[in-house]
Amino acid sequence: MQITGSAVSLTVDDVAASSAFFSKHLGFRETMAADGFASLRRDDAGVDLVLLRRGIEVLPPELREQRAAGVIVAFVVKDLEGEERRLRAEGVPITMPLREEPWGERLFMITDPNGVVIELVEWATAPAA
Repeated sequence: MQITGSAVSLTVDDVAASSAFFSKHLGFRETMAADGFASLRRDDAGVDLVLLRRGIEVLPPELREQRAAGVIVAFVVKDLEGEERRLRAEGVPITMPLREEPWGERLFMITDPNGVVIELVEWATAPAA
């Protein structure tokens, strides 16, 4: 198998609201859109985002009414503190404040208008021996 791309598909109630959030605050751009559907891309992200409206008939019946829940979309970034300041200045609520985990991961979380949780993460420099 040769994988030539990747995407995460999220089922949401309001595709336009999530698309606008990811575009305005996280630098994604719509590459395709139709009623109940949007495909978003960042050239540097390594993964595309697909947004599908809950109930859309292209989904199998058993998946149509599910929402993106229990999923965290994580992006590794540079200058984590700068990104947090920028997002706060843009009025994005920080749903989990910046913290450092014992294993060296530094992160904070935001949530889009449909409840999609986005984690921005940066690896802390390992302490000197």
